[in-house]
Amino acid sequence: MAHGSRLVDLVQARIEEFLSERTSILRSIGPDLDSLDEFSRRFLSGGKRFRARFCYWGWEAVGGRGFDPFESEAGRDWFPVVSAASALELFHAAALVHDDIIDNSDTRRGAPAAHKLFEQLHADSGWAGSPADFGRASAILLGDLLLGWSDELLDEGLQALPDRQDARAARAEFMRMRTEVTAGQYLDILEERAWVVQSDADQRTRAERVIVYKAAKYSVESPLVIGGAIAGASSAQVAALRAFGLPLGIAFQLRDDLLGVYGDPEVTGKPSGDDLREGKRTLLVAIARERLAAGPRRLLDELLGDADLDAEQVRMLQRTISDCGAVDEIERLIAEHVARATAVLADAPISRDARAELGSLARAVSRRTS
Repeated sequence: MAHGSRLVDLVQARIEEFLSERTSILRSIGPDLDSLDEFSRRFLSGGKRFRARFCYWGWEAVGGRGFDPFESEAGRDWFPVVSAASALELFHAAALVHDDIIDNSDTRRGAPAAHKLFEQLHADSGWAGSPADFGRASAILLGDLLLGWSDELLDEGLQALPDRQDARAARAEFMRMRTEVTAGQYLDILEERAWVVQSDADQRTRAERVIVYKAAKYSVESPLVIGGAIAGASSAQVAALRAFGLPLGIAFQLRDDLLGVYGDPEVTGKPSGDDLREGKRTLLVAIARERLAAGPRRLLDELLGDADLDAEQVRMLQRTISDCGAVDEIERLIAEHVARATAVLADAPISRDARAELGSLARAVSRRTS
C-alpha cells in the first residue's frame, strides 16, 4: 500500500508508547528487571508486520475510509485498529519466544533467541546454577509477560470504540485466535512424536490440521476479522474476510515450511535445514513420505529430528525431498491456495482500496524469502 511503511511506523510507535508505560512498572520494582525491559523491546522491533497489515486492511475493507492514518487524526479514528494491530504483534512476539523454547531453536531473525539471551546473561553474571535452565525459565516468563501485555494493549484500543458490540466481536475473535493457535502448537509438537503410531494415510491430513490452527488462522484470517470487527463488519463481510484469509494463511505457512528446509540463512536468520533438525512433521514431509520408496522413507524417518545433523546430511535430505517431487507439489498447493483467496476478492463486499491491497499482500506473503 502507498502508506504501508508509514503504517508500520505507526504500529511501532504505538508499541513503544505502550512499552514505555508498562516497563516503567518494571523499573519501579528494581534494576534487576532491566533485562525484561531490554529483551521485550528487542523482540518487538523490526519484522514484516504482516499481521498488523492484515488487521488494518480488514478494518479498511469494511470502513472504506480511504485516508492515510498518518495524515488524518480527526477523532483519532485509527486508534482502536492500530492498537489492535500492535496487540497482534505483541501476541506474535510471545508466540515466537515460546516457540523457540519448544523447538530448541537458538536463533531468531539472525540473532540469539530469547532463552539464549537470558542464558548468556546468567553466564556473564557468574550466577549459581545452570545457565540453560535460567535461560528457559526466564524466556517462558518473558513470553507470558508479552502475552498479558497483548491483552492490555488490545483492550486499550477497544475501549475507545463507541460501539460496544463491535468491541465485543473483536475481543471474541482475539480470544478464539489465542485458543486455536495454542491448540495448533500442541498439535505440532504432538505430530513430532505421535507420527510413529499414526497411519501413513493420515499423516497428510494431520499435517494440514497443524497448518490451519498453528499458523493460517492467526497469521491472516483472525487479524483480518479483528480489523473488520472493529469497523463494524456485517456477517457477509466477515465471511468474505475468512474466505480470503484462510487459504492465504495456508499458503503463508506452506511457504514458511519450504523456507524452514531450503531457506537461505543469510535471509531467514535461521540455520539452513532448521526444520529437519527439529523434526517438523510438515505437509512437505508428509508428501515426501507418500512419494518415497521404502528405503529412502526409512532414512528420512531416521534422520528427521536429529539435532546433530551435519551440513552434508542436511543437503542429502534436501535433495531427497526435492527429487521425489514434494517441493513441486507444495509450490502447486501454494499457487492454488493463493488463487482461491484472490478469487474471493472479485465479488467480496469490501472497499476498492482494500481489494487491491489485499491482492498485493497475497502475492507478498506467498512469495517471500524470509
